[in-house]
Amino acid sequence: MQVGVLGAGTMGSGIAQVAATAGHQVVLVDVNEQQLEKAKNALTKILFRLVEKGKLSDNEANDVLRRITFSSSLEDFAGSGIVIEAIVENLKIKNEVFRNLETITGADCILATNTSSLSVASIGAVLNNPGRIIGIHFFNPAPLMPLVEIIPAVQTTETTLQTAKQLIDSWRKVTVLTKDTPGFIVNRVARPFYGEALRIYEEGIADFATIDWAMTELGGFRMGPFTLMDYIGNDINYTVTETVFAAFYYDPRYRPSLTQKRHSEAGYLGRKSGRGYYNYAEGVTLPEPVKDEKLGKEILDRILVMLMNEAIDALFLNIASKKDIDLAMTKGVNYPKGLLQWAEEAGLEWVLEKLTALQDEYGEDRYRPSPLLKRMVRNGETQFKD
Repeated sequence: MQVGVLGAGTMGSGIAQVAATAGHQVVLVDVNEQQLEKAKNALTKILFRLVEKGKLSDNEANDVLRRITFSSSLEDFAGSGIVIEAIVENLKIKNEVFRNLETITGADCILATNTSSLSVASIGAVLNNPGRIIGIHFFNPAPLMPLVEIIPAVQTTETTLQTAKQLIDSWRKVTVLTKDTPGFIVNRVARPFYGEALRIYEEGIADFATIDWAMTELGGFRMGPFTLMDYIGNDINYTVTETVFAAFYYDPRYRPSLTQKRHSEAGYLGRKSGRGYYNYAEGVTLPEPVKDEKLGKEILDRILVMLMNEAIDALFLNIASKKDIDLAMTKGVNYPKGLLQWAEEAGLEWVLEKLTALQDEYGEDRYRPSPLLKRMVRNGETQFKD
């Protein structure tokens, strides 16, 4: 099958690399010729770095490059079995692109979007045959991150779903099936990792370094929330939070933080700008955390129960299965454990007790426990059903 990829940015180039490495002829299209040249140079550099590391042979690297055609014309997608769009997160632009793709590609060609925050149904609504639309959400960098979220829209046919899933599975990716709801699994369930950490900082309970220390040293997370937001980019992370908040009709659980907004407005975007929550300028020493275990445990528990509650509510609302929710969080954002498994091990009574205490103290709907959690504790159940 010929694979088309639209958009030669980091994500699109990464998807093209994955597909070509799996043996497909790939057409990578971008209307910006400079971006195409940049993508070609970057892919060449990446592949031959893999040769240096002994992960690919010279011939294999050259074969992957030969399988990728770089083009500035959408017309070159003709003959593709699937086209994966990885362009700007703008619904109007995506709709225009998908209208064009439908006229260029064959009737059996799957039209996929890599959107992380927009409705797949709304992207596919402009198609004459919307049954061919599907969300295929890779994580950055696509060649390294194992997880791919597969998102059928309400219009997606079963044939489109099964064909797309089998294809991505054949690329040795870990696929999870999720409903077409804001944030899908990962960007929905992970919101408290950032949001509650920011809230703890805003209340003056701890500084950035101490919160990061609590989550990594005591919680086992690979990165603390502020280090991770600086890595992702405050502008990107803030926009995702704002998008999810609006898409959920302004549910207070997803309310963005003014601290993050101000950092973004100031140009403190993180590593890419040289300054975010931390200063990355040469010679600057990063602040030391307050290594108070009691304080650290309070921080960890508060963020953790909010994450667990979000995962439990995703299960309650049939966003995905128990297995896929836990897989998504361990394979998509490298959490030390699946949140549902973690909640079972910690004890559902303990999770409910912590959340109820937070809701009682703040009087905010932000801390409302999931009905599933309350129901299970009331019934004496300790394990989630898949």
